[in-house]
Amino acid sequence: MSASRPKLLFLVTEDWYFCSHRLPLARAAQTAGYDIVVATRVGAHGEAIAAEGFKLIPIGLRRSSQNPLRELAAIAEVAGIFRRERPDIVHHIALKPVLYGSIAARIARLPAVVNVLAGMGFIFASKTLKARLLQPFVVRAFRLLLNTGSSLLILQNPDDQRMLVEGGMVAPRRVRLIRGSGVNIERFTPTPEPVGTPVVMLPSRMIWDKGVGEFVEAARLLRALGVQARFVLVGESDPENPVAISDGQLARWRDSGVVEWWGRREDMPEVFAQSCVVCLPSYREGLPKVLLEAAACGRPIITTDVPGCREVVINGYNGLLVPPQNAAALAASIKRLIEDPEQRVRMGERGRELVEAEFSDDKVVQQTLAVYRELLAQ
Repeated sequence: MSASRPKLLFLVTEDWYFCSHRLPLARAAQTAGYDIVVATRVGAHGEAIAAEGFKLIPIGLRRSSQNPLRELAAIAEVAGIFRRERPDIVHHIALKPVLYGSIAARIARLPAVVNVLAGMGFIFASKTLKARLLQPFVVRAFRLLLNTGSSLLILQNPDDQRMLVEGGMVAPRRVRLIRGSGVNIERFTPTPEPVGTPVVMLPSRMIWDKGVGEFVEAARLLRALGVQARFVLVGESDPENPVAISDGQLARWRDSGVVEWWGRREDMPEVFAQSCVVCLPSYREGLPKVLLEAAACGRPIITTDVPGCREVVINGYNGLLVPPQNAAALAASIKRLIEDPEQRVRMGERGRELVEAEFSDDKVVQQTLAVYRELLAQ
């Protein structure tokens, strides 16, 4: 460790993701005495990161790239950054930074590595041929990279922990379970339901594995039954993701009148205030921050009974769980809550209590800072 302030370097592919999911942690680490460096692909949020007093290093690493030469160049670029910066701790966020950053950390001989897998990503969630072909290579890479040196792996739900440990991908002693990235319970606060036609909302990146297609089909089924509700998609497509939904498809759904598409929104507390029910029929998650935000706003949740999602919802208590990739079951649960406003209110109140007790960003930040201290003490 350096003689004065320890240096903490975050490696993350997207600047917007760092701001939405890791900014409170970086601020708290800075307050705790760390110098903060953020290595990321710089887009619209670069100025916001620099304004925090963090050192910002643009990188070329892209989630969507599959060119072997570019991937080798990306690893070399990250290793060069690690050699120049000599961080006391490097914190890798998500699959590609974990894999490439761990290789680069070995090359640069860094003293301490924190790897965070916020869900298992496309390769483990998708059933496509591409995902099935890539999965064995990722499993081998995990076994080689996650069990060496002074490294710890943070996972967000016990299903992922069980899968990686029982699959021999990581030693149990290297895993720390921290449930999600937390939610600001002072910014996301309960509001009364709006009057008028109930709004059922799916807020997410617009990718197929979030269950967007099933949500749209459920909306069609309910409209055919004459159920009075507005069905709203909030979010934009993610071209870097292999299962992104095209803007053209989203526009066709919107133009058909089945759903509304509001696009990306930065004012999410105000957006949730316009909803009555929040849905995320995802195929697999780490622990979805958007559901924590919805619960903090006092909204009942309908989500799938899959890893990550079932961490947020106790079925029948603060929301409903449905089978994944089942539009009919999703429609039935939506109909149930549309027709029972009193149950919506009760579930929303319980969801807020659950977030306050277990998922505040302060709790997550303190748990992560404890991981840093553990590594620095080794």
